[in-house]
Amino acid sequence: MTSQSNGLDRRQVLTGGAAGLVVLGAGGMPALAQGAVLRQGYQTNIWGMPTYYLMKSGLLEKAGIKTQDFAVASGNLTMQQQVARQVDLGTYAGQSFIIGHDKGQLVAIALIEHVGKTVRVMARKELGIKKIEDLKGKKIANQTGSSIGNVFVDQIAPKAGLKKGDFQEVRMDVNNMVAAMAAKTVDAMVNVEPYNAIAEGDGIATTIMDYWDVDKMPVFMAATPEFVDKNPDMIVTYLKAWLEAGRHFRNDFGKVADVIHGFYTSKGYTMSKDLMTNALKKVDVNPAFPRDLEPYMKEQAEILLREKKIAAIPDWKKALRPDFMEKAMKA
Repeated sequence: MTSQSNGLDRRQVLTGGAAGLVVLGAGGMPALAQGAVLRQGYQTNIWGMPTYYLMKSGLLEKAGIKTQDFAVASGNLTMQQQVARQVDLGTYAGQSFIIGHDKGQLVAIALIEHVGKTVRVMARKELGIKKIEDLKGKKIANQTGSSIGNVFVDQIAPKAGLKKGDFQEVRMDVNNMVAAMAAKTVDAMVNVEPYNAIAEGDGIATTIMDYWDVDKMPVFMAATPEFVDKNPDMIVTYLKAWLEAGRHFRNDFGKVADVIHGFYTSKGYTMSKDLMTNALKKVDVNPAFPRDLEPYMKEQAEILLREKKIAAIPDWKKALRPDFMEKAMKA
């Protein structure tokens, strides 16, 4: 497996260098030809770590699949890479997937995990903020355009009586938010693990809420339509590897945690294994494709349409393809 990105190092976290991890430049790479290397996107926050584990586990090589991996700060950036046809596969939550389908006809081939417990709205500890409505007039770090960012702006803030303009949204990648909180350039953040655990462990921030009761945040593995059309058999083989990776998360979690802790320590993070493990436990990894997802996705699409973030409600028969996972589970 060949890495096309060195991911995220500690210097980038503290100085904002992750901005360099945005979509690849115009021209990118040619479309995947049959039998060529699969271009796998993944995010460097905790949502992307199941994909990282899959790539490092040897399961894909065992299945005869060669990959190149492309690391970015968050899944909506992988989605943008796919819309630009620079990456073949990637994971992100339902909201980003709906936008990706609207902009680039992306196709969901599996549900990999639920991550609502990994998302928190946190405020600087010394401010003593305990309710969302108390964020009025505050500077809130938010990765604009991400699934968690859209849920906060479109659902959570309005429910608490906060209209656009009642708070200052500071656009920022999730991996830069803890440094901004420590520097007191923002008052609060909408963030994911492991950055929430780092902020809490270092005494920088306290939790106002997590997303679980608002949105369990299903995370999909999505593919470009060209990849789906050209590689149906590879997709089934690929998803069989995912099913085995899911068994590792259930039955050999210590091994999985070692691999993922190694990723973060290799990038300069100093968090303990216990802290990282507790953050990872909040990710419910269970590769599948339930047939009852359409009502949830329709609700999210209606919100995005209302907010003019998509042009139309998707044709779910084209957007959601459970048939590949069903074949993988039967094989």
